[in-house]
Amino acid sequence: MTLATRPGAQRLVLTALVCLASLCANAGDKLLVYTVNYPLQYFAERIAGEHAEVRFPVPADVNPASWKPGAAAVAQYRKADLILLNGAGYAKWVSDVSLPHDRQVNTSASFAAAYAPVEGTASHSHGPGADHSRADTASTTWLDFYQAVRQAESVMQALRNARPQHQAEFERSYAALKQDLMALDLGMQRLVAAQPDKPLFASSPVYQYFARRYQLQLQSVSWKPHLMPAAQEWERLAYAQEAFPALWMLWEDMPDAEIGARLRSLGVGVVVFQPCANRPPQGDFLGVMQRNLDNLKIVFTDS
Repeated sequence: MTLATRPGAQRLVLTALVCLASLCANAGDKLLVYTVNYPLQYFAERIAGEHAEVRFPVPADVNPASWKPGAAAVAQYRKADLILLNGAGYAKWVSDVSLPHDRQVNTSASFAAAYAPVEGTASHSHGPGADHSRADTASTTWLDFYQAVRQAESVMQALRNARPQHQAEFERSYAALKQDLMALDLGMQRLVAAQPDKPLFASSPVYQYFARRYQLQLQSVSWKPHLMPAAQEWERLAYAQEAFPALWMLWEDMPDAEIGARLRSLGVGVVVFQPCANRPPQGDFLGVMQRNLDNLKIVFTDS
C-alpha cells in the first residue's frame, strides 16, 4: 500500500485541500475599501473586521479635507470595491477626477439637508502659500457624535450590500460601535449641561456641528498653532471679547507656548479638541474623542 492509498494519508490530503479552498475563498471575499478621512477608516475597520482591507492613503502631516492626490493615488481609489466619502464638501478632489460612481458612498447623505454653513471668522492667519478660500459648507460632520452614528450606519449598509453573506457580523459590529459613539454623545451632553450656551473661541472654523449639537456659543478665528498671529489679529480678538466674553479657545493641536501665553494675558485659556481627521500617532478615534471630552472638563467646571 502506497502513502497515497493509506486511509490516514487520504484524510490529510483531503483536509489540506479543503483548507486551501477555504483560504482562497476568503481571500476573494475580502473587500478593498478606501476612505477620504480617518474617522471613516475607523468606522469601516470596526464594522468590517477581517472582511475588508481599509485604506486611507493621505499622509499624516496633510489635512485630508484639502489633500489633492496624484495620479497614482487616484488609480488606487479606482481599484477599490467601496470608496467611502464624507460628503458636506469634504475632499473636493473627488469631484475633479473620474471614480466609479457605483462604488462611491456619501456617508452623510442621510442628513444632507442639515449641513451647516461655515460662519464668518473674527480674524485669520495663513502661512506662506496657504489657501485663503473656504467652502460654504462645514465638513467635519463627525464631531456631532449622533451624526457620526449615522455615518457609521451608512458604512455598515454599504458593507452589507457588498457582502450580504456577512450581514449578521456587520450588524453586530455596528451595534457595538454605535454604543461607543452614543456614549460619547451622552458624555458631552452631560458635560455641557452645567453651563449651557457657554461662549467659546475656536482657533479654526471646524467645530460647527460640534457646537450645534451641544448648544455651544462659538466664535471662530482662523489661526495656526505654530504661526504667531499678526498684531491686528490680536486687536480683532480683543475687540471681539468686548461683546463675546469667552474664557477659553478650542485648538486642534496645542499652540506654541508664546501664543498660549499671549492668550492667557487676555484672560483666554487653551484647550485642545482634536477633530482627528488623520490617524493619530497613538490610540484610535474613540480614544482621541474621549481625551477631548476629558480636556473639556476644565472648561465646563470653570466658573
